[in-house]
Amino acid sequence: VVTRGNVEESLTAKWQYVKDKEQLLKDLHSQIEETEQKLSVKQSERDYWLEYKNVGSKEQADKILNLEEDIKEVKDDLNGKRGYYRNALKEVKEENDRLVEMHIKLSKEQARENAVRYLDKIICREIEENGWLKEEVR
Repeated sequence: VVTRGNVEESLTAKWQYVKDKEQLLKDLHSQIEETEQKLSVKQSERDYWLEYKNVGSKEQADKILNLEEDIKEVKDDLNGKRGYYRNALKEVKEENDRLVEMHIKLSKEQARENAVRYLDKIICREIEENGWLKEEVR
């Protein structure tokens, strides 16, 4: 025999079961929405990196290659200029040394001429006589 209380109790249990399942279903829907949002964020991030991989990385690689070529050209140019300036400096030093030696030689000659020019007549006569005596001795 089923009484009214049994039926009400059974209905209450079924209603509670249905409410629990509905709440569980709502929770699952909210979790699905959160997961879809996370998935959307991750997909946009993945799309960004795929775009970078397909386009951006090639552009960056091209820029890197161009910069490396520029660096190589600058280094080659620097080495060429370094050699040119080294040779130019060497030539200037040699020219300066030659000019200094020539100046010293001229200065010695002028000093000798000035010294002879400012000698008095008596000393000049003695030098001439000394030269004459040397010739006589030979």
